[in-house]
Amino acid sequence: MTHSKHARTTTPPIWIRRVRVAGVLAAIVAIAASLAYQLLPSSSSTAAPPSDRAARGVAVPGTVWPEYGQAAVRIGHSRIQAGPNQHAAPIASVAKVMTAYLVLRDHPLGVGDDGPTITLTDADVADTDRRSRQRESVVPIVAGEQLTQREALQALLLPSANNIAALLARWDSGSAARFVAHMNATARSLGMTRTRYTDPSGYDDATVSTGADQLRIVDQAMRLPVFANIVATSSATLPVAGTVRNTNTLLGRNGFVGVKTGSDKAAGGCFAFRAIRVVHGKRTTITGVVLGQPGHDLIDAGLAAADTMVDRIAGDRVGPASPQPMSPPGALPRQLSRRRTGGDAIRWRRRWRTDMRPP
Repeated sequence: MTHSKHARTTTPPIWIRRVRVAGVLAAIVAIAASLAYQLLPSSSSTAAPPSDRAARGVAVPGTVWPEYGQAAVRIGHSRIQAGPNQHAAPIASVAKVMTAYLVLRDHPLGVGDDGPTITLTDADVADTDRRSRQRESVVPIVAGEQLTQREALQALLLPSANNIAALLARWDSGSAARFVAHMNATARSLGMTRTRYTDPSGYDDATVSTGADQLRIVDQAMRLPVFANIVATSSATLPVAGTVRNTNTLLGRNGFVGVKTGSDKAAGGCFAFRAIRVVHGKRTTITGVVLGQPGHDLIDAGLAAADTMVDRIAGDRVGPASPQPMSPPGALPRQLSRRRTGGDAIRWRRRWRTDMRPP
């Protein structure tokens, strides 16, 4: 009897073994079903519409990038995508995006606010005259003139006034040197590892960056409603200079809503931009930067390269990246080749003379 009792406890009946096996199989099936459910989002993402895939970071095709210079783009909320030839290069007046961002960060301004008043001095006029003799991009000013913070930012971002960049730097930080130090500290905090600012306007060729780095500060600046509002306006009226116009002539065309042009002999044509277009049936924000674009008109070269990039991202059929005759990267037209053009000066000074009211 002892032997038979031991046999019953160590060798269960067949029906008990079958129940246990069935239980194990049921557990395996449940685990497999759970894993399959957890994998569904990943599987569905592969079948998402093209615009959704782009938002998740699918690389843009190589045909999007300009033939010359360098560029970077962010489509919707995707990661920043950098084209070939990324290297630290002069960025001309695109540097003013950082200048405006720091002024607004240190002195916040509402969309409907004018902000504090800045009174211009004889020293500011002397600085403007010096810059004008150097063929820099400036707006006319007089001693005693009062500019609101908004007006100063409009002068900085629309006609690209180097003299106002210097004025804002001194107003914000007490000196241009301290302001430039803040520019570089902010660049480091944003992960702009190949960027070095040496002046608040970008006139100095030693102010260098990459397309991908500049896209980081453009993204930050466009989050400020007053910045986005100013760069989306085609003109503004200043107390002495009168009507000044935005160098970004793409505004209101092909979905472009900003941001900032830049051009000189060393930098070529540059343009930090934002456009809103339909991509694969979905309204999509396209933010980008092009640097080092060649052409007879450097501002137009930067604008044309960005326009072509946006068209290609949106799926429109376009021709070459720039419709104008191309010169070697960084080249200027023959009549300007011996002169440095400091930002967007040459083309727009003619307009200021036309629009300027007497002091």
